[in-house]
Amino acid sequence: MRGTVILTDPIFDAHTWHGHVEQAARLEAIRAAIDASGLRAELHQLGPRPVDEAALLAVHTPHLLRIIRQLASYGGGQIDSDTYVTADSWEAAVRAAGCAVGAVEAVISGRAPNAFALVRPPGHHATPNRAMGFCLINNVAVAARYALDHAGYQRVAIVDYDVHHGNGTQDIFYSEPRVLFCSTHAAPFYPGTGSVAEMGDVTRAPGATLNIPLPFGAGNAGYALVFEQVIAPALRRFQPQLILVSAGYDAHWSDPLGPMLLSVSGYAQLTQTLIALAEELCHGRIVMVLEGGYNLEALGACVVASLRLLLGHAPGPDPIGEVDAPEPLPEINRLIATLQARHPLLATSHR
Repeated sequence: MRGTVILTDPIFDAHTWHGHVEQAARLEAIRAAIDASGLRAELHQLGPRPVDEAALLAVHTPHLLRIIRQLASYGGGQIDSDTYVTADSWEAAVRAAGCAVGAVEAVISGRAPNAFALVRPPGHHATPNRAMGFCLINNVAVAARYALDHAGYQRVAIVDYDVHHGNGTQDIFYSEPRVLFCSTHAAPFYPGTGSVAEMGDVTRAPGATLNIPLPFGAGNAGYALVFEQVIAPALRRFQPQLILVSAGYDAHWSDPLGPMLLSVSGYAQLTQTLIALAEELCHGRIVMVLEGGYNLEALGACVVASLRLLLGHAPGPDPIGEVDAPEPLPEINRLIATLQARHPLLATSHR
């Protein structure tokens, strides 16, 4: 097996709540887009890797797991105004984490050059002790912990380009010097975390967190600039052995939740940058894990463009197009200058 691996499971469709924006139709749209693209024959599809409770407890408290499991056993309900559980949600959440772990295992074992875990529910808002923001179990965090604890890796990078800050992933690894968490996100926006000043535990993991809170409407050019001048230099300084991507596509201009004006082509440029950095720094080892994205057409198109790039192809035409809007580059340049002056992974390169 040498082609790109995708991992998913039918149980994910059973985790759905009528009227909720995070619903089964999201993966249905992705499957339809993959089929229409003609890529299906080039992809190797796998199911989830079994994960035991110890893997979940490596990032979450027993209390959180008990809440999700009990609520599912009662037939479901709402954890908060955003986050729901159905009778099938516990199994779906565990298998979503299993897909993320399976993607990492396939790549680090050499069985696949790269992988994409197409999972629901998403995970990056789930903190050690709280499910929130549509998220129950933090899939990318479980996968990163697997790489550290079972593969012997010493440096894993997580890049989160969802429109929302991955507060759960940050909380889980804030004191872990072996994990670099980088996040581009709209600010001010849900969940209100992710300031420049949050750089990792000052004693145990200074510089292990890199937040890039972007102004609304940052657009393709703004994102490309911060990836070139902030994300890429930080990754080169950190020298990861594996790059994980929290792949949220809700920064697309058509998304009902996101105000950032990225296009499919803009997202493809970010993904290509990360693939190139993986080739440069860690023998191409890159794993993408689905997070947000709520315009179904844009979500399917962005995933297909990402898969084309993982397969070594051009991303293809943008079927939706771009919007003509001013991009706040002066404000973004000031943000970049602040990070270059203050963040340990960036400031040291300018001394």
